[in-house]
Amino acid sequence: MRILGIETSCDETGIAIYDEEQGIMAHRLYSQIAVHADYGGVVPELASRDHVRKTIPLIKEALAEAGLTPDDLDGVAYTAGPGLVGALLVGCSIGRSLAYGWDLPAVPVHHMEGHLLAPMLEDEAPEFPFVALLVSGGHTMLVRVDGIGKYQLLGESVDDAAGEAFDKTAKLLGLDYPGGPVLAKMAEAGTPGRFKFPRPMTNKPGLDFSFSGLKTAAAVTIRAEDESAQTKADIAYAFQDAVIDTLAIKCRRALEQCGLNRLVIAGGVSANTALREKLALVMKKLNGEVFYPRPEFCTDNGAMIAYAGMQRLKSGVTTDLTFKANPRWSLDSLPPV
Repeated sequence: MRILGIETSCDETGIAIYDEEQGIMAHRLYSQIAVHADYGGVVPELASRDHVRKTIPLIKEALAEAGLTPDDLDGVAYTAGPGLVGALLVGCSIGRSLAYGWDLPAVPVHHMEGHLLAPMLEDEAPEFPFVALLVSGGHTMLVRVDGIGKYQLLGESVDDAAGEAFDKTAKLLGLDYPGGPVLAKMAEAGTPGRFKFPRPMTNKPGLDFSFSGLKTAAAVTIRAEDESAQTKADIAYAFQDAVIDTLAIKCRRALEQCGLNRLVIAGGVSANTALREKLALVMKKLNGEVFYPRPEFCTDNGAMIAYAGMQRLKSGVTTDLTFKANPRWSLDSLPPV
């Protein structure tokens, strides 16, 4: 079986073709960073319009790269939520229209399930059960995963997601959008110990996250200190260290609570090198393993949607033309496969 995957939930247009036996046959990704850079963040209307311009050309490119025609496909999967409703509607409309025109089943995919299953695209894929840390610009959550669709939400952010906190703090430091990766790079030149920020919600039981207070602490420090490059690097180091420590503490707590020793990290922030190193140390102490997708599949992409869509298609999940985008869609509401 082969399936086309379409991802348009935010500011990246991702297209991929996944074959059940061969794996990824084609992968195309267009980032809208240049479109939104002047505004310091994603402008939903501009995002939607850019998806309209880019989605069909990228689909044509993916089919050409794989040497396929629509007759060679068995389904069309698209991100149905969560995300920006206008951006989602572009992928939903195109995905359903192509499925109708090509006489193929249409498969709505949950964006976070796509991220959660992205490590399955690697040669060394995790076995069930495991704990997943989904950490991106819009979401930070811990999930117990006993199988595809068998999800138990353990904890999530009650305010800013980790990636959102990275971007907002980077903006306070005067860094360009998207600031998270730039802040992480700046932190490499930081001095450990010069500044110390809180590890929010780690001194109380539970697995929820809160990063708004940490962002405020960073803002207060930025206003009080000089604007030298070294000071900014030191603040960036302290901020990143606090976020990573918080995520690591909660991951360890979740693993111990579930009695598991396999951890998956996915989402845009999972590409952060310092986070990967920290979690590798945590898992070594627990005699466990940590799994994550290659960097190109950490951010939003069509390959993860194609893979998740394939699993859903094989279990008989399809939709008719009345299915609408769902910008708020709970992960643990998905049926098991």
